[in-house]
Amino acid sequence: MDKLLIILTFASAAIALLFALITAKRVMKFSEGNDLMKKISMSIRKGANAYLKRQYKIVLVFFGVMFVVLGVMAILGLLTPFVPFAFLTGGFFSALSGFIGMKIATLSNARTANACQEGLNKGLRVAFSAGSVMGFTVVGLGLLDISVWFFLLKFVFGLTNEAISGAMLTFGMGASSMALFARVGGGIFTKAADVGADLVGKVEANIPEDDPRNPAVIADNVGDNVGDVAGMGADLYESYVSSVISACALGVAALGSIQAMALPMLIAAVGVICSVIGTFLVRTKEGASQKQLLRALSRGTNFSAILIAIASFPLVYFILGKEHWTVYFAIFAGLVAGVLIGQATEYFTSDSYKPTKNLAATSETGTATIIIGGLSVGMMSTLIPIIIVAACILVAYFVSGGAQSASMGLYGIALAAVGMLSTLGITLATDAYGPVADNAGGIAEMAGLDKKVRERTDALDSLGNTTAATGKGFAIGSAALTALALMASYVDKVSSIEGGAAKLADLRITNPTVLIGLFVGACLPFVFAALTMNSVGRAAQSVVKEVRRQFREIKGLMEGNADPDYASCVDLCTKASLREMILPTVVAIAVPVIVGFVLGCAGVVGMLAGATASGFLMAIFMSNSGGAWDNAKKYIESGVHGGKGSDNHKAAVVGDTVGDPFKDTSGPAINILIKLLSMVSIVFAAIVVNFSIL
Repeated sequence: MDKLLIILTFASAAIALLFALITAKRVMKFSEGNDLMKKISMSIRKGANAYLKRQYKIVLVFFGVMFVVLGVMAILGLLTPFVPFAFLTGGFFSALSGFIGMKIATLSNARTANACQEGLNKGLRVAFSAGSVMGFTVVGLGLLDISVWFFLLKFVFGLTNEAISGAMLTFGMGASSMALFARVGGGIFTKAADVGADLVGKVEANIPEDDPRNPAVIADNVGDNVGDVAGMGADLYESYVSSVISACALGVAALGSIQAMALPMLIAAVGVICSVIGTFLVRTKEGASQKQLLRALSRGTNFSAILIAIASFPLVYFILGKEHWTVYFAIFAGLVAGVLIGQATEYFTSDSYKPTKNLAATSETGTATIIIGGLSVGMMSTLIPIIIVAACILVAYFVSGGAQSASMGLYGIALAAVGMLSTLGITLATDAYGPVADNAGGIAEMAGLDKKVRERTDALDSLGNTTAATGKGFAIGSAALTALALMASYVDKVSSIEGGAAKLADLRITNPTVLIGLFVGACLPFVFAALTMNSVGRAAQSVVKEVRRQFREIKGLMEGNADPDYASCVDLCTKASLREMILPTVVAIAVPVIVGFVLGCAGVVGMLAGATASGFLMAIFMSNSGGAWDNAKKYIESGVHGGKGSDNHKAAVVGDTVGDPFKDTSGPAINILIKLLSMVSIVFAAIVVNFSIL
């Protein structure tokens, strides 16, 4: 029976990967269009591949060092010998998820542009299918990694459930480390290119977006793939596996049975099937409005959520037993919370609703007011998700039996995070298709296609901004729940180490070490955001100077009689992003260890609590501000408030430029940060217990 549960999880992983393969082959049957479209797409593909190759060389060095460190700890008996290898596989599969997603995205951009020549629905189908490859690759590889490791550790090496959960948490650390490199590095690349292209091209030179005369236009399109696709794939892979393995770890603490560990994996496995069914419901009609396009995508995601809500009850009843059937409501609470967070994000970022429409209207009085308005929208947008997550935590805790057993309550919270991400296959598909549509618009502009094609790609791109913000909302919401579960896992881990329980005897807020840790943790997301924002600013400055130089020195460029040097901008962005991504990642890994040595285990608990609370708010604020600024700009480009080229439009472009690193670099990376802090703390718990000052 135990082996059967794991085999079912493995089978779902195989189904997800097979569906991704079939979908990819279907996408490849569409035409890329004319020779110019193929040439532009190839340039984007080459730039993206070159960036990832250089990034992976740097990341390989980091993983080599960490493998040695973890290996030494294993030799000293502080970790099981499987931990270093689990760390490597987590990082490998996280990178592979992003790489495969980027490959299909760069092969689909011209195909989407060409499909939009025939109609909006066909363009949506091509772009969404490309996004589906990413979505199902992520969940398939995630379940494959989890099920294979679980099978080996349990049935080949015969480890205890406690040792299994410890090793699996470590490959979560590997996935989080890779995700942070991918998100930060890719985010810096894409936003440096985007800022340089927009500020000099649209604002200073007054040429259209994606104009082939703009030297940064290819770098901008490359950035969409390395940041919004490869980075996002690694990010969501990390979120997915972290939620599942944290629930597995707390299942051991709560019930100690293999069934409690298997339940999160099976919920994720059934979610794959539900997501596959939902993808067939995504279609629209020609001339569809933004609300109709949103409804087309929501039809698929909502139907998948309903299916998993129905299927989860028998899973809980038959696996955990009728005495724990109320745990089902924790999973249901996570599902509902995910849908509500998505709707709240849609309300604050879509130009179909008042907040973004009102933000666009602030452009009438200049750049300053649209900046102020965007900050306000982002700040206000934190209220509803906080209420939703708080309600979800309360419901999940008490319906799981938290009043009688705190460990059962925490297990319920972890299962709520699994429920929230159970249909990630289709949720990520609606997110990942956005960069494909964005690239398609750029190719349509550079290839000189009919204006109707650009209108269709812009409609898909605008929708992509909203679905991307919604996807980030899911990731951030699940991060808060997962981080809370990981914090509980840290307490359990420390308590299981000799002498550890004594160091956690006083976790009251009045304990100075807890309070100091709380302040340090609350400060971390701000410092992290500052580092990544400054990185984007420095990289963007070099791109702006290069674009200005080319406009100034290349004779005939503005008249269209000479070609810009696209490669120099791509190279600038690559070098800058790879250089700048190192410090934020090192900070995320080093701080938990330093805090542990100085403040002890109680200080680490305070740090994790502070980082989770402030990081959750910061991530939502930045993501939604950026999304609102971006869609306000596109709303103006549709013809309102003066339309393209007007002073209002230029003000909106500046707002969008400020929002770019908010929503695509700093914001999404924070949800990785708050989980990575917990993962690192758990892995180095034994050293902190034995060698901390306090």
